[in-house]
Amino acid sequence: MNADGAPDEATGSASDDASTAPDADSPHILSEGSALDDEEGVAAEADETFHAFWADVVADEVESRDPDEPIVIKGGVSPSGVAHLGNFNEIMRGYFVAEVLRDRGHEVRQVFTSDDKDPLRKVPRKLANADGEIVGLGEVDAGALGRNLGKPYTSIPDPFGESESYAAHFAGLLKADADRLNVPVEMLSNTELYADGAFDDALRTVLSDVDRVREVLSPYQDKVDDEYVPFNPVCSECGKVTETVTAIDLENETVDYVCTDMDAGGTTIEGCGHEGTATFREGKLPWRLEWPAQWGVLGVDFEPFGKDHAEGSWPSGVDVARNVFGEEPPVPMVYEWFTLNGEAFSSSEGNVVTVQELLELIEPEVLRYFFALHPKKARDLNVERLDQLVDRFDRFERAYFGEVDDEDLTAFAERAYPFVVGRPDDPPAERPLRLPYTFAAVLGMVDDPDFRERLARDEGHIPDDADADAVDAALARVEQARNWAERTENEYDYRLQTDLPAVEFDEDVAAALDDLADFVAAGHDGEEIQGAMYETARDHDVEVSDFFAAGYRLFFDDTQGPRLGEFLGELERDYVVSRLRREA
Repeated sequence: MNADGAPDEATGSASDDASTAPDADSPHILSEGSALDDEEGVAAEADETFHAFWADVVADEVESRDPDEPIVIKGGVSPSGVAHLGNFNEIMRGYFVAEVLRDRGHEVRQVFTSDDKDPLRKVPRKLANADGEIVGLGEVDAGALGRNLGKPYTSIPDPFGESESYAAHFAGLLKADADRLNVPVEMLSNTELYADGAFDDALRTVLSDVDRVREVLSPYQDKVDDEYVPFNPVCSECGKVTETVTAIDLENETVDYVCTDMDAGGTTIEGCGHEGTATFREGKLPWRLEWPAQWGVLGVDFEPFGKDHAEGSWPSGVDVARNVFGEEPPVPMVYEWFTLNGEAFSSSEGNVVTVQELLELIEPEVLRYFFALHPKKARDLNVERLDQLVDRFDRFERAYFGEVDDEDLTAFAERAYPFVVGRPDDPPAERPLRLPYTFAAVLGMVDDPDFRERLARDEGHIPDDADADAVDAALARVEQARNWAERTENEYDYRLQTDLPAVEFDEDVAAALDDLADFVAAGHDGEEIQGAMYETARDHDVEVSDFFAAGYRLFFDDTQGPRLGEFLGELERDYVVSRLRREA
């Protein structure tokens, strides 16, 4: 489902209430005793049914229904804007359940539907090109979108002029992201499913007993009245989706319609007024019917979705599945949305980050770890504090290798880590060599790769017996941390000068630098160096600001930078001492 919220058709009325569904149909299937806690998604107390990894809880529920194989896991999205990380929620939640079921010996098919026969209701503020880079509308043919409001996404030209449609461009971005994270998902187009006749039986069921559909839907939507017809034809004159059906011909499987105005979140998309006839395949079901219809069409056994659907579309979907289509709904699981830098993800508002962008800052396994954390806990992805996420992943990884004294975390890691790194059949036997992320950001201030490695070895982050491949893999984090520093313009966004800058200082400043060099040579840490800088400046009657400026000039050829003393404590001692003494 759309991570920005439900599609417009799914927006609930005041009568929407999760209480309309029996307790047995609640999507909140994860119990308090199953992988829930404040931090890592594990529980402190266990019982006979305890699972350290939430995906095992879902897998139990799926297996309890004795499904036919392949087991089908589904997600979906309306291609309304940038294919961002929020859209990826369902793909990754589904992936972990799929992998657990495969690990248990089942054949699994993971599918992801693009609800691309939906109409475009609003022009997004930003888009992403084929490489996943976010661009503004000024860089594309924005008119291709604005001129096509109200039309299905598959009928709208790709504003980049590359794919066959806007919908195909969007779906291609999601598939590329899935490939980057090694998630084997099948992308399905609703438009193609309708064209291929996959929805034919569902359409006949709905339109042959409209009164029954009205009876089932009316508790969930105020607009369902005696005139409501649950079918949205595509106007043959202007190509827009319309909602006004005037007659149904069951024998010929057609409807008569009038192309009327469409409400789009407070604005109006004008219809052309054309009166025409459309076949059942030349239109679509409204969202509240289309979603449960997909369950039958695709044989869905499990589907995760955002909390907005738990209180609106899910209970109505259960009702429709049973009382219109005569089928049982799949195993559900509601997940909490996560926010981006404290704000909701929104394609239309431009508050987004893509998988491609994040993989320039962190390893794929770190991003997969983020999604492996318990889905019922609200989280914020703060790009400025991405180092904290990486640190947590590193601790999680160390726990898998028995290096963390935390029983709960270790239990979670022992089960989830092989899936997080994409190796459930062949888990790593040795812990990969990792540089602490902020230390990698420090190394990112240096352009010389040999100097980077020397600093890392000097600080003990690379052992003497590490092989070349392990060293290269560890140092790859440096470029990611450097990209993070540049993106967030944080304290690591400076460049350490390998060569001594051409600078001269007054005698008192030079003497203070020499004394500081002696202090560093004595083996003090960064915090002690930071304090000594103030004392040394006062001892030589030098303004503290002037003394720090001299240090920044020596190391960065600039007048400002990170907390200098603490930063110098991260560097190779001999290098720092030589630079403070102005030695080449």
